[in-house]
Amino acid sequence: MKVKYDKEADAAYIQLSSKKPDGGVEMAEGVILHTTSKNEIVSIEILDASKKFPVKNLYKLEISAARN
Repeated sequence: MKVKYDKEADAAYIQLSSKKPDGGVEMAEGVILHTTSKNEIVSIEILDASKKFPVKNLYKLEISAARN
């Protein structure tokens, strides 16, 4: 799993699989699940992330995920 936070876009991206997504579904406002053609979830994108989580926690996620 990889977690990235783009400060300029204020978006968090959680990659769950190395498979390439074929589409996406917005599950809630600003929360998008990227899926394969077989409906497997490969990543989660969270827009306006700093409004949903404390930014300092997003950076901690990015660092801890990079260590795994």
